[in-house]
Amino acid sequence: MVSAVRRGRSVRAAARQFGVSHATVITWVRRAEGRRLDRADFADRSSVPLRTHRTAEDVESLVLEMRQELRRDSALGEYGAAAIWRELVTREVRAVPSVRTIGRILDRRGALDGRRRIRHPAPPRGWYLPDVAAHRAEVDVVDLIEDLCIQGGPRVDVLTATSLYGGLAGAWPANAPFTAQNTLEALLAHWRREGLPSYAQFDNDTRFQGAHQYPDTVSRVMRLCLSLGVTPVFTPPREAAFQAVIENLNRRWQDAVWTRFHHESLSALQGRSAAFLLALRERSAMRRDGAPARRPFPDAWRLDLQQPLRGQLIYLRRTSQDGRTALLGHRFDVSALWPYRLVRCEVDLDQNRIRFFALRRRDPHDQPLLKELPHCLPRRRFQE
Repeated sequence: MVSAVRRGRSVRAAARQFGVSHATVITWVRRAEGRRLDRADFADRSSVPLRTHRTAEDVESLVLEMRQELRRDSALGEYGAAAIWRELVTREVRAVPSVRTIGRILDRRGALDGRRRIRHPAPPRGWYLPDVAAHRAEVDVVDLIEDLCIQGGPRVDVLTATSLYGGLAGAWPANAPFTAQNTLEALLAHWRREGLPSYAQFDNDTRFQGAHQYPDTVSRVMRLCLSLGVTPVFTPPREAAFQAVIENLNRRWQDAVWTRFHHESLSALQGRSAAFLLALRERSAMRRDGAPARRPFPDAWRLDLQQPLRGQLIYLRRTSQDGRTALLGHRFDVSALWPYRLVRCEVDLDQNRIRFFALRRRDPHDQPLLKELPHCLPRRRFQE
């Protein structure tokens, strides 16, 4: 570059020739100014100054003393860097440091009132369920992708599921609408093949939770879970963070299967989906080795939707401004001291009780019991 400029090329022409910026050419030309090219120093230089000046210890001590004095006695109540500088100039102190230097002294010596934002670590996976957070239990997260339309063909819904630790993914494309009975059959096929988790997590879709207009509704999907000893968990409405793991699978499925290929029929879509799931399972094989154990599916089990309800239902909810929360078609007073906060509501079907536990992301291991109330689900026949 320097040689080209010395031969008469302009700085901009040399910059275009060597693919560098105009400022870079100027820098190297100035570095070699007045020297032969073989004697010029073209070595990179450190950006660290050759000499650094540290404020004397007695000056730093004086700055700290002045700050304490101004904080105690100043009529204006000002004791920042600018106020300290003005006071030092007024007292005709020799070699008064600049305002920026005084600010750095205060920061270095920990004398500032301001506090930097504390970034709390993210809570562990499944932090709202103590057994899951402690890596003692597995949870299957279930969701629906709705209203996909095959060109010239039917509308399609896709039930998706994945395990939190093991990454056992499943996807079941079917003609829309995907019903509660379809969900039950897909989950049965999945659990027969993979084994039973301790928890199954859903959003508040009516196909999972049942009709919302009737109180104390226990849907067929919930009854399936209870009959197999799987605890159904329902996430808070309009809070997507609790479904992040399944939303990630939904996005990957749509990118790798739905938008990537043109599907002529539902069977073609199902074939592409099966190939994607097979590859995904091979990728996540190592995760399954470290995942909590799943229970084997019972051989002699058969579904009876009329059998008495046993076990537990869990609802994750957020309280209102007066500390109340809604579930099972009722509103419960939890705690006036816990407004707009998360709670885990455990419905004990064996003891006919509901227990409300406080949840905080900042301290996920501290989940105190806020309240316990009696509640008995009515005994009535399930309408199949």
